[in-house]
Amino acid sequence: MVKKILISQPKPSSEKSPYFDIAKEFGVELDFRPFFKVEGISAKEFRQQKINLLDYSAVVFTSRHAINNYFNLAKEMRITIPEDMKYFCSIETIALYIQKFVQYRKRKVFFGKTGKIDDLLPTMVKHKTEKYLVPLSSVHNDDVKNLLDSKHLKHKECVMYRTVSNDFTDEEKKNFDYDMLVFFSPTGVRALLKNFPDFKQGDIKIAAFGPATAREIDAQGLRLDLQAPSKEFPSMAMALENYLKEEK
Repeated sequence: MVKKILISQPKPSSEKSPYFDIAKEFGVELDFRPFFKVEGISAKEFRQQKINLLDYSAVVFTSRHAINNYFNLAKEMRITIPEDMKYFCSIETIALYIQKFVQYRKRKVFFGKTGKIDDLLPTMVKHKTEKYLVPLSSVHNDDVKNLLDSKHLKHKECVMYRTVSNDFTDEEKKNFDYDMLVFFSPTGVRALLKNFPDFKQGDIKIAAFGPATAREIDAQGLRLDLQAPSKEFPSMAMALENYLKEEK
């Protein structure tokens, strides 16, 4: 019987999160604890890539981490980002996050509807004279590069942040007694095994969000008990609620 669940994400900031409703409805205890954290690279590390931020007239953002570290690096290197810099974001929520750093103007902030770069490409092609800078994580594939190449856009990818394991304290390791672990990325699964090299799954249920996370669980020889999203349950919260309902 699942009574204590570890969600490998930060605790939701809104009281309206469906996870809190699940805890109340099923009487389960939910702990929120990210298994990894994102840290920005230093200005010194960035300079080794021999990239000048002001050589580019547009920036492509695929995550909030990219935005944070782009503006943090600019500040650290005492670079003033020009007012007419254009920002192309994979989705509206990321575009709105830019307001934290610059005045939001529709004529210089563009975003896609699906969260995929493919969806943003037609807009970027309309601005084919721009020189695009694409800030990425130290672990990334060439998907964005290949897409921009296919449209003959001028662009450069650069590393601005990295993902590191958010190590557990001895106290946390001692109190690690969960009936279910919920993962949202392959990095989280690897971080579990880094922190607990002798991890034995036994009766512990494991849930995965996204096909890449599910594949990593399988690759690590673990058993997958719940997978989302699906047509029926597009979010992990919905899938989890259904799982607990069926278990009753």
